[in-house]
Parts: sequence; structure tokens; C-alpha cells
Amino acid sequence: MDAREAAEFYATPLGERAEALLRRSLLALWPDCSGMSLLGLGYTGPYLQLWREQAQRCIAASPAQMGQAAWPPGRASLACAVEEDALPFPDLAFDRVLLIHGLEHADNARRCLREAWRLLKDDGRLILVLPNRRGMWAYAEQTPFGHGQPYSEGQLARLLTGLFFRVERQQAALFAPPLGWPALLRGFNLCERVGHAVAPQFAGLTVAEATKDLHGIVPTGARAHGRRVFVDAGR
Repeated sequence: MDAREAAEFYATPLGERAEALLRRSLLALWPDCSGMSLLGLGYTGPYLQLWREQAQRCIAASPAQMGQAAWPPGRASLACAVEEDALPFPDLAFDRVLLIHGLEHADNARRCLREAWRLLKDDGRLILVLPNRRGMWAYAEQTPFGHGQPYSEGQLARLLTGLFFRVERQQAALFAPPLGWPALLRGFNLCERVGHAVAPQFAGLTVAEATKDLHGIVPTGARAHGRRVFVDAGR
């Protein structure tokens, strides 16, 4: 799914409700990012808006194969298309990194996370939002979450700890079926409350927050050369 298709999904009633629910979850994890530098990897424009006015710097970077996602009209562009495993930013450049519609589409998930590790400051934090392989959203191809590689909570935790991240929190989200039926849309929040109480393992998404494990061995793999960034100068 490219950036245009993701934007079309978020313009639908189902997409609007999914976005609103995720925005609440993200804001609960990061209520204040004043003066910080934020990087969004994947398709993150709808979510980075939460902190754009308070952050010192806020950049949305999407994989080149996805296409560049634009900021809302009338605002200066802070969006670019990049090579996901060779990001054109210096080491320790960001206080926060947000990965949505990114890791599950990555050609090499481990390299993508190594880049996130490199870019995070030592006290930085990473949030990943990924489709849960047990949930219905991982198989709903009409949504951005129905493409790429889904993960269970255990798989995601093992991947992160194996790459010298420490998982601080994991939570389930998006229990309503991925259907645009009016009756289901009206009960979106009710499905969320019931799902958390009855069957959290079948959530549509896993939201994980991680920090750098500075007691582990720092990854020392060869860094890719020839980093490239593609910016739309017209915005």
C-alpha cells in the first residue's frame, strides 16, 4: 500500500475512527514532547500532528517505495522519502521515533530497527504500531494494516530485545472489526472497551514503547553508504 492509498483509507469513516483511537493511545504514551526532535517512519503524518506545534523538529520520513506523504496544505513541508535502512540523519539526532505502517513493510526489519537505534538519543524512546497476527486487521487488505508482516506481542518483544532495545510497555488496540458498517462504526468505542476486558490477545494492533538498552552490546554492523533523501521542493 502506497502513501496515496493510505491517505484514502484515513479519509473514510473507518479510517477516521481508527486514527482517532490510535491518536489517543499515542498521546497517553507521549503527552508532552515540548522542545524535542521527532522522527516518524512509515506513514505517520496523521499522528505526528499530535506534537508538531510543541516539538522543536518534527519530520515524516516514508520509504521511497511508498512515496512521499505530504503534510496538510498551507504548511511548510517536513516530509521526505528515504531509504529505510540508510536514513539521511546523523547519529543520536532524535528524542522520539514513531514507526507506523513502516516495520511490517520493511524489506529488512532488523536493518530498519538498527537505524532507529542509531538515530535515537541515549534517553530516547521508540513507539511501534504493528498489526497483531491474531487480529482481524492484519488480514483486512482494504486497510494499511492488512499489508506486510504482522507480529505477535512475543515476536515483537524478541525482535526488539535482540536488537538492544528494552520493551517498556506493550498494549493492545483496535478491537472493532475492520468494516465500515454504520452500526459497527457507532459501536467502535464499545468494541474497544469489551475487547480489552474479554480478549486482549485478539486486538487488531500492538502498540509498543521501547528504549535503548545501553547495557547490551551496541550494534556494529557496517553502515550503508550513499544515503539519499528525496524531498518535494514544491511544498
